[in-house]
Amino acid sequence: MDYKILITIIISTVLVNNYVLQRFLGVCPFLGVSKEQKGAIGMSAAVIFVMILATAVTWPINKYLLQKNNLDYLQIIVFILVIATLVQFVEIVLKRFIPSLYKTLGVYLPLMTTNCAIFAVTMVNIEEGYSYAESLVNAFGSGFGFFLAMVIFSSIRVHTENTDPPQAFKGLPLILISAAILSFAFYGFAGVAENLFR
Repeated sequence: MDYKILITIIISTVLVNNYVLQRFLGVCPFLGVSKEQKGAIGMSAAVIFVMILATAVTWPINKYLLQKNNLDYLQIIVFILVIATLVQFVEIVLKRFIPSLYKTLGVYLPLMTTNCAIFAVTMVNIEEGYSYAESLVNAFGSGFGFFLAMVIFSSIRVHTENTDPPQAFKGLPLILISAAILSFAFYGFAGVAENLFR
């Protein structure tokens, strides 16, 4: 196994092709749950968990069941069913063991079923032709990139909540401008992954 490829995948998914800030996937929980650090960290941990498990389950299903039987056209349905099942599992565990986090995440937890970032990771793994290990690394890197974006953005939001901006920037405009600036900051890493081992 070439570890250079795995390192390139992680750096690419965390910084260069961040699902939230560069691909604009998973923006709903990014904007909705980032009001406070606890919710941002909890949602990010749940997303990382579901991304890795979804990849661990969907990759072999696709490789050994769908592709072998010429059922590739069922990928979307099967992947969504797997993700929905995993999200239900996470929801049950959080409700049982961490009720405060369950309440904090609120409606955004069941919405993870349709979180396009989670679904996109499973599809990118197939489209890029990643091996099982590469797919798991891609899922972890994508989840960690989501985590990084959420934590940084929630810190920015906590700071901006305690400021007094001009009336035109209060509320949603300031949030969207902050997200855009953060996205530009991540855009500065473009080209890093490709030139890392040259």
